[in-house]
Parts: sequence; C-alpha cells; structure tokens
Amino acid sequence: MAGGRLSGLRARLEALARPRGPEPLPVVFDRRRIYVLPTAFGAFFAALLAVMLVGALNYNNNPALLLALLLGGAANTSLFAAHLQLSGLAVTAVDADPVAAGSPMALRVHLRADPARARRGLRLRLGDAVATASLVDGAGEARLLLPTRQRGWLHPGRITVSTTRPLGIARAWAYAWPPAPLLVYPRPETGGPPLPLGAGDTAQARLHPAGDDVHHLRAYRRGDSRRAIAWKPSARHGALLVREYEQPQGADVVLDWSTLVLAHEDRIRRLARWVDEAEREGRRYRLQLPRQAIGPASGPAHRHACLRALALLPPADPDAVIRHG
Repeated sequence: MAGGRLSGLRARLEALARPRGPEPLPVVFDRRRIYVLPTAFGAFFAALLAVMLVGALNYNNNPALLLALLLGGAANTSLFAAHLQLSGLAVTAVDADPVAAGSPMALRVHLRADPARARRGLRLRLGDAVATASLVDGAGEARLLLPTRQRGWLHPGRITVSTTRPLGIARAWAYAWPPAPLLVYPRPETGGPPLPLGAGDTAQARLHPAGDDVHHLRAYRRGDSRRAIAWKPSARHGALLVREYEQPQGADVVLDWSTLVLAHEDRIRRLARWVDEAEREGRRYRLQLPRQAIGPASGPAHRHACLRALALLPPADPDAVIRHG
C-alpha cells in the first residue's frame, strides 16, 4: 500500500518536472533542470547523524559532536558533487537503427560535457530499459534496449539521466525528451509462399547446381558431386572437370499489393518478408502499393525505402470487408 502511494507521488512529481514535452536536441542540463534528493541510504544516514548529534549534545561529548559535524559536512558536500556530475552535461543526439516489430531496438543516447571534469557512473532510464555511461574525453554513449510491439513510428518518451556518485547519499537527475520518433519495420511473415519469379526484358541467368543448362566447365573442387563430373572432357584434358549449370532468373521481381488476397496486416507482413528475401538473393525488385510504386532497384537504401513505406501504411479500415486467403 505504501509502495503504491510512493509510486503515485513520484509520478505526480515527475509530471511537474521539466521538460513537459518533446524538445529539440542538444539539451544542456543547467541548475534549473537538475533535481537532487537524498537516497534511501541518505535518509538513513541523516537519521543516524541526528541521533549522534543528540547523543553528543546530551552527554557533552565533544569528540562525538565533532565526528557528527564532519560526517554532516561530507554528506552536504556529496549533494553538490552529485549535482556537478550532471551540471553542463549535454544530450546531443538520440538515434536507433530500424528493426522489425517484436525485436528490441537499441536506442543510442550520445552525451557530451567539459572534458576537464570526469563524469562516471551515469545511469540512463527509459521505461524499463536501463543503461550506464561514463564520459571519456568529454564524450560518451549509452544504449537502451526498447521493446517494439507494432510497426510505424515509435515515440521513445522522456529519458532520465541520473547519478548517485560519489557517496550514494544523494541522487541527482535530469530529463531529456527527444522530439524525433523512431521507425519500426513490419514484422515479416513466418513461412508462406516463396518469392515470386522475376520477369522483364533484362532477365538474366544465374549459376545454380539444380539448373537445366550447362554454363561452362571448371576444375574439380573438393566436395563437388560426382554426378557433376564431365568424364569425357576430363579424359581429354587429363584432369577432372565439373559442369556448372544455370537457370533463368528474372531481373525484376514485382511485389504487388493487389495480387495478395489476405487481411491488411497479413499483406504487409508477407511483402516485408519478400523484400528481405529479394535483398538476400541479390534480386532487383519493385514494390507496388495502392498509391505508391518503389523501384525497381536493390541494395540497403532500396530495402529501407520499401520497408519504410510498408511500416507507414495506414491501418485497415474497420468497416471494410476483408477476404482471407
């Protein structure tokens, strides 16, 4: 019960803290953005000092009184030291590579500060994701693993940067709220039909051990099948030769939205899988969407353009009748 009240109080206090919305980067932490409070250990330490002071004054024990005052001074200094760990610290950039929905996204938080003062033991938190960072020569980076659940834009929210150094008596923290959302690709379909065959005037042939036509002869390599050995040419040349076959391959694979008879999200997942398969096989492909056509092309930039377009497709109309295949 007490834990729930404490969490609610903390949530209300965080709602009043700066910033209260996304803000452009870089963000520099100054004294108006840094908050300092005692930790649980710090509260216990303060209570212990109070008992020591009362006992020393009651019994007129000067050494105990001096010790309590020295410990109190050290505790007070730790409040300033914790504040200085964040003072002048800047969050310069926040970025992440797109991932498929359901996979964790590695959010990179780039930090900078004056290299004259070491910044160690920084703790970054975003939801349930926690990471630590230390600045070397005034620069550092932390990685937060964020869960992804659906395709589209992911708004990371407010990042908490905190520290309990040097003594763990006080906790200093500040917030950074990056404005740019992060892209999450659609989750590819598992299983399903193979990649459609390509077609077009630029159709080419590729080497394949299960092809139909002999492409050329080459020297035997360890592990080649005995069935592929060309015995008569080998006898003429006095060395083992192996047949290399080829099979036709269409240069341009068309991934057409309109040819799929599936639910809205299932179409997106299948096209996402076909985009990945075409890229792995080095094929040129074109993605045909209801109001957009991308390609034909290949390569990482083309793959990103296709998956981005699929990720940002609007959700299905709930009033539309969808046929399932």
